Parts: sequence; C-alpha cells; structure tokens
Amino acid sequence: MNTTVPPSMPVAPEVPAISARTVAAALSIGAAAMFLLCGYEFIRSTSTSLYVATYGANRLAIVMAVVPFGTLAILYLYGCILSWVGPRRALFITSLLCGLGIAACYVAIRAGSHFATGVLFVLREAYIVLLVEQYWSFINSTLRTGEARWLNGPICGIASLGAISGGFLVGALAQRVGSQQLLLFAAASLLPAGLLAALAFHLGGEPQSAGPEPKTRKDQLALRLFFQNRILLLLLFLIVCTQAVSTVLDLRFNAILESAKPITDERTAFSGNFFGVLNIAAFFMQFVATPLLLRFCSLRHIHTAIPLVHIGACALLVALPSLLTSGLAFLLFKTLDYSLFRAGKEVLYIPLSFDARYRAKQVIDSFGYRASKGATSGLLAGAGKVFGALPGITYPLIAIFSSAAWLFLVRRITRPEAAAAQVPLKISECET
Repeated sequence: MNTTVPPSMPVAPEVPAISARTVAAALSIGAAAMFLLCGYEFIRSTSTSLYVATYGANRLAIVMAVVPFGTLAILYLYGCILSWVGPRRALFITSLLCGLGIAACYVAIRAGSHFATGVLFVLREAYIVLLVEQYWSFINSTLRTGEARWLNGPICGIASLGAISGGFLVGALAQRVGSQQLLLFAAASLLPAGLLAALAFHLGGEPQSAGPEPKTRKDQLALRLFFQNRILLLLLFLIVCTQAVSTVLDLRFNAILESAKPITDERTAFSGNFFGVLNIAAFFMQFVATPLLLRFCSLRHIHTAIPLVHIGACALLVALPSLLTSGLAFLLFKTLDYSLFRAGKEVLYIPLSFDARYRAKQVIDSFGYRASKGATSGLLAGAGKVFGALPGITYPLIAIFSSAAWLFLVRRITRPEAAAAQVPLKISECET
C-alpha cells in the first residue's frame, strides 16, 4: 500500500466521503491561518523596510545568514514544549510567545534600537514557518490522502484571504500611520489565530504519538528519522533547492526595488501592494487550479512542471532585467509555492509517523527553509566581500541552477518505488 501514483496513471479519484466534523476542522485551521497570514503581511513588508532603512539592502544577505540559527533555537524550544504538553498546547504556547516577541521588538524599535530591526527580521522569518508548519502537521494528521487532494487547496485559499487583505492593508496604511505601527497588527493577529486553531483541535481531535511521550527527550527534532527514511532526506534537499531559488529572487527584487523606490514608506506601500497582487494570484491557484490539478494530474507531473516554470521565468530575467521581470519571477515563485507546490508536497507527509509529521517536518519545512536562505545569503554576502558587488545576472543564474537540481530531486521523490521508503500511518489512510 502506498500513496505514490505511477507517472502513467492519471489521478482522478472520486470525491471521498468526508465527515462534517472533519470539514469543520479543516475550515477552522484554514481560518486560523487566514489571521496568521494577515498579520504576517504587516510584519513582512515592515520588517524588511525597517531593516533596509537602517542598514541598506546590501546587508539583507547578512541578516538572512543569521536566520537559521535563530530558527534552530526556536525549533528546539518547540520540540521541548511538544514533549511536555502535546501538539494542541504547544501551538497555543508558541503562538503566545511569538506575539509577545513581536510586541517587544516594536517597543525596542520605538525606543531607537537599531539592533531590534535585525532581531525583528529573524523573528519574522522563524515564527511564521514554526506556526504554519504546526497547522499543516495537524492537517496531515487529520485528513486522509484522498481528502487532502480535495481540501488542501481550499485550505490554502482560505488562508490566502488573510494574506490578500493584509497586503493591501499594508499598502493603504503604511504611509498614513507609519511602518512601525503596523507591527502591533501583526502581534494582535495571533489572538484570533490561536482561538481558531484551538477550535480545530476540538473538532478534529489531538494527534497522539504512537508511544508515551517522555518529559525530557534528547532527540527533540527526531533527527534519527532522516537516517531511517530516505524520503525525509530527499524532501530536506528539495526544500534547500527551492529556498535557494526564493532567496536569490527575493534579493534581486529588493535590490531593484530599493533603487526604484528610495523612500521607506513608499517602498513599504509598494511592497504591500505587490504581495496583495501576489496573494490574489495564489488565491485563484488555491481554490481553482490546485484542486483540479491534484485531481486529474499525477503528483509526479505536477512536481516536475513547477521548477520548469521557474527556469523559464529566470531566463527572462537574465535576458531583460527590470523591476517588472524581477517582480514577475518572484511572484511566480511565491504564487506556486503558496498553492500548488505546498498542497502537493503536504500529501507526501500523510502516511508518515507522528514524529515525522510533527518533528522531522519542522526540521525540513522550518529549519530547511531558513537554513537554505541563510546559507545562500551568507555565500552571496561572502562573495560580495571578496569580489565586490556581484553583477545582477548572478542571481537569476543561481536560480536556474537550483531549479534544475530541484527538478532532479522531485523526479526521484515521486518515483513509484520511492513509496517503499515511506512508513504508513494507518492502512485506512493510504491509497492503493
């Protein structure tokens, strides 16, 4: 029994019988993500703009290189909390701590601390993946594979409503109230997000580990599983490649944006509107394209097509560098990452064990995301110190190379025989 479909076999399952309680749990966690992502839009554009105003866009690579260390520390703390209180209370506690951290950064920045802008940037990169991946761990523990093919896209779509509204609110408010004040909206968004997540756990039940959870545990991040399950290692390498693409496109876009929009609040407003448009595109993908593609196309074909799209967009950026083409390449990456890639990738976790879904997944999708960004940024910053300012063409070329490696990895992960490395959670949750 496995969840991998041979490439020659189209995926066209019938609509599964999904209980009303399961649908309600999925809608609740989607609504929680909606508030979370709305708040994230307030901190994403703001933290970048404040950091650039303090240190300059040329030093973004430096703070990105610090992000993995902050993320790893937060993930270890999360692992300890998960062992002590379980997934439901762990989500509540980490949400509370993140909200307090954002509020503390706001107070420090208002007091004139330049260092706090760097701390805020690191916290923003860590907290969003920490909380989002806990949401997805719950979803992957609640839905069966057939249910996920139908519900993962709409769950992303509900969440994107918050991102869309948050992006345009930033665009409308940044110049009226000032960038710093927007941080309070980000901190406040975690309250309704936490309440709705608690409702989702009430409706869907709390996932349990196969055995008793010790109060102290050496392997809080379940690193041993990476030596036992080859799929987890391949997924980790895959995320490294995808985020290398994301990082270089992000850096190139922000460098061009800084030149085009030198005023801080104007740049924040443009960035907010840009991400608003991006999230509208992702919304269409999540509610329309993703469910249809997951139904009628094999995961192998879907995962193969995504890096090919990025190779084409980056080739255009090489040929015609501008704010338009850099924004288009970045928009395409984020749109697909928030919709089709995310929904398709999460299906791969469903048959895995509790520790794989709640611990190893955090290493892959939280630390892996940020470590790849940090390593890529650090290498670029180091190269800039040694060789001077890197030519703009360097960034899309790195993205093309990373997309090619991404293509190679997904072809291996989605091979039919790769399913042998997966450990089914329950026979009833796997497709033949």
